[in-house]
Amino acid sequence: MLQIQDTLVSFDIIDEYFVCDLSVCKGICCVEGDAGAPVEESEITCLEKALPAVWDDLSPEAKKVIEKQGVVCLDIEGEFVTSIVDGADCVFTCYDENGYCKCAIEKAFREGRTDFYKPISCHLYPIRITRYSGFQALNYHRWRVCGAANVLGKKQGVRVYQFLKEPLIRKFGEEWYTQLSIAANELAKK
Repeated sequence: MLQIQDTLVSFDIIDEYFVCDLSVCKGICCVEGDAGAPVEESEITCLEKALPAVWDDLSPEAKKVIEKQGVVCLDIEGEFVTSIVDGADCVFTCYDENGYCKCAIEKAFREGRTDFYKPISCHLYPIRITRYSGFQALNYHRWRVCGAANVLGKKQGVRVYQFLKEPLIRKFGEEWYTQLSIAANELAKK
């Protein structure tokens, strides 16, 4: 583990290659899994505020789930996660003309209909944050559905932390990311 400020960073985030390859996975990470995406408590209001901007992009089933239980629920560990439809799709999924699963919130953001990008856990994926007393740890989450992302990342020579530069800066700031990049470059020299 590498320490950047109050954050421990798994070496896998520096060493492993990753670039999402939607042409292969078709956005299945927003569909598969045992729960919705982790949501920070401060993001619940942002999701609720963005709801009118994405409502027409959501499936009828997702709308029913949201009307019944809201945009988030508690998972088995008592953490907030996005609500899901029938144990699969995040309620904020939408599909493009090619059948690729996309995030309706991100789509609305890119179209200027909302100022909220999407939950940071989604933006940071495949990095997962675990909070402890006084510090947090960033780990690389390996998932079979992202195998093509590993292949494409290796082909393009892009590491996990490089691919996730924008969300890492969004979460931790420019200075933090600069420190991570310097440490990664130093480790690469060894």
